[in-house]
Amino acid sequence: MTFQDYHARAELYLGSDRHTAMAQGGRFFATAAQAIRFAFEEAAPVSLHGAMLRIGDATFAGDSLAALYRSAEFPLPRKTDIKRSRVRRARQYQGMVHQFARSVTQRHAALA
Repeated sequence: MTFQDYHARAELYLGSDRHTAMAQGGRFFATAAQAIRFAFEEAAPVSLHGAMLRIGDATFAGDSLAALYRSAEFPLPRKTDIKRSRVRRARQYQGMVHQFARSVTQRHAALA
């Protein structure tokens, strides 16, 4: 799947098996990337057993659907990427707080 395809309209079917997914009907998304991210980050894990994504005439399910999410071309930030960046920012903030506390302690020691 090319990068441009991630921006195509998509229909996502979710269910515990293919039959259930088709019976429940598809959910439409403005982009395939949004549908893929919803499937892997928001939907119940059991619903991925019958998951199927339609983009035009192409259909993706199982390993091929998971490969789209893991692809380096996937245009949206993944939840794990978001968590990592939050952790990184928190550590940077903690480092700044510790550095400030040390400088205040040193100033007080110098005045005493």
